[in-house]
Amino acid sequence: MTFRFNAALALAALTCTATPALARAEHHHAAHQAIAITNSWARETAPAQVNGGGFLTITNKSDAADRLISAASPVAPTVQLHTMSMDGGVMRMRELPDGIPVPAQSVIELKPGSLHIMFIGVKAPLKPGQTVSLTLRFEKAGMVKVAMPVRAIADIGQTMGGGHDHH
Repeated sequence: MTFRFNAALALAALTCTATPALARAEHHHAAHQAIAITNSWARETAPAQVNGGGFLTITNKSDAADRLISAASPVAPTVQLHTMSMDGGVMRMRELPDGIPVPAQSVIELKPGSLHIMFIGVKAPLKPGQTVSLTLRFEKAGMVKVAMPVRAIADIGQTMGGGHDHH
């Protein structure tokens, strides 16, 4: 009987001291769930190619707008957020120094020929079967880590103007 009473007291004391910590953990977890990353992948690069592209879908499930402000990866010393547009019949790529807005309750697709992640100065060719680690930094959601499988060029086609050799 004494054992059961002591065990009940210990459980009650543990519950009282653990509750605030659990509440903080759930709040932290909820903040990260506001942004979800899906369909991430990186394009295979040729042996002499120094730049590569990465693509993904961002879903903002919250009622507040956010902004993707930067990205980093160990595969390249510089990682930028880019867009592509047509200028006089020529497809042009440019950096988005202010990041990519992610409106509340929205889905933003980074895809070939549009918004994308640019790996500049890749340290080694990106090969199919490899996984690229990427860390995205959002204005409100903070850091989000992504594992991007590398897809073969033959599997995805040349939809970005033949590669990223012009940087």
